[in-house]
Amino acid sequence: MYMSVQAHGKRQLVVETLADRISRGAFRPGQRLDGEHQLAEEFAVSRGTIRQALGELQRRNLISTRSGIGSFVTFDGHALDQRLGWAQALAGTGVEVTTTVLGIEPVAPADVPGLPASAAVEQLVAVRRVRSATGPDGGPRVLSFECASVPAVGGLRELPTTGLRDGSLTASLRAEGLVADGGEQSVDVHALDAREAAILARPAGTSFLRSVRTSFDRQGGLVEHVVSLLDPEHFRLQLSFGGVA
Repeated sequence: MYMSVQAHGKRQLVVETLADRISRGAFRPGQRLDGEHQLAEEFAVSRGTIRQALGELQRRNLISTRSGIGSFVTFDGHALDQRLGWAQALAGTGVEVTTTVLGIEPVAPADVPGLPASAAVEQLVAVRRVRSATGPDGGPRVLSFECASVPAVGGLRELPTTGLRDGSLTASLRAEGLVADGGEQSVDVHALDAREAAILARPAGTSFLRSVRTSFDRQGGLVEHVVSLLDPEHFRLQLSFGGVA
């Protein structure tokens, strides 16, 4: 516990020091920050602490990356703009995809897998959905299963009763003024357990891509935390890289 508190204190020191320099005009607009190695030496911290601090500054909209390292998910070779929401992003590929809501219910933050500690919320609402398309046999084939957790604030608190606005979680979030400005995403290979296999109509143990994506608004508040299981026959993760500003 001592080490984690100490690390948090060091990270906040870096964040506040750099934020103060930016606000005082010590960095010109567009000026490149020192690299992770130089900043780690200056503040006598690890490069991991520097990365976390830079991530916090980016969530505060104080710095940005330009042509930097990034990742995006593709569906049958089409890049998906996940800011639009899965349904709209998939519709843009020309594939007819059906979305089925399995359930909407309140959930405690401690029960949400992969929710970062920076997502400081007291209660969430979880929306569970599957996406299906026509399979080779002409019948429906489930492509993905996702659980999206959003802050239980305003009208979102009533989603278990009212349902999604216009059938869209993205529209429901925007109606409450929650718009993603940035975030973080990780993808790994996950073997389906019995419950997931039943939902996805696959044998237990089948390998699926698991995407964990957390979005924040410009003030650093949580907008959405989405855990998705994606059929690897259709979905891929691609990376882009270049210089970082």
